[in-house]
Amino acid sequence: MPASSAPSSTGPAVSHDSPDIPDSPDPQLTLARGDQPEIDLEIKRSHFLARAQRADCEEEARAFIAAVRSRYPDARHHCSAYIVPSPGALPIERSSDDGEPSGTAGQPMLETLRSTGLTATAVVVTRYFGGTLLGTGGLVRAYSEATTRVLAAAKRVRLTTRYLWEAQIPVADAGRVEAELRAASERGAHDLSVEDTTWGATHAVLALTTDSPDATRITEILAAITAGGAAPRSAGHRVVELPA
Repeated sequence: MPASSAPSSTGPAVSHDSPDIPDSPDPQLTLARGDQPEIDLEIKRSHFLARAQRADCEEEARAFIAAVRSRYPDARHHCSAYIVPSPGALPIERSSDDGEPSGTAGQPMLETLRSTGLTATAVVVTRYFGGTLLGTGGLVRAYSEATTRVLAAAKRVRLTTRYLWEAQIPVADAGRVEAELRAASERGAHDLSVEDTTWGATHAVLALTTDSPDATRITEILAAITAGGAAPRSAGHRVVELPA
């Protein structure tokens, strides 16, 4: 059996869109990008090599599955499960027994993945047969345990939507306004963050972010600091990753 090093290439398979998961301030748990640990679970001389990876779309999930299959071409089974976002619809959930008895591998893996609350995640369990039949119950337990262990070991992040705003401030006041906003944010007085300041001849534009699309609170904060002289303008949103 080959050494249990992780596949480094990306493989074919599953479809999804950008990591712009939903326009919602609610954080979502997923895996950090990059290399993740591989788990080698041995049961009655069968080896179950489990690996998980971030997959923001079905194409990425399928590519990961194909990469693992390519890494271990002599393995008997490459069972898989993934949950990926589908913009404007429910998440896409898929699983494969890849030659194991129906319902003994992919579905238990998917149920285990689902129970973690992880999104944008794909798992592959590669099996090297050890010569002893495990029975349907044994297979379900083995694939479930391999999935549980690899997801427990994986590095995680939370995806959360930040809403972008711009505020135009006279140059004479911009430094003070920026400093007051940053200081209040550091004290936890509000969730408004200053991302950047662009200086012009007469005005500076503050690039701000909040965790809510509602302009009421940011409008009140700016009005209080500028004596009603500045109001926010929406500049869209982006998804950011925070440590889990």
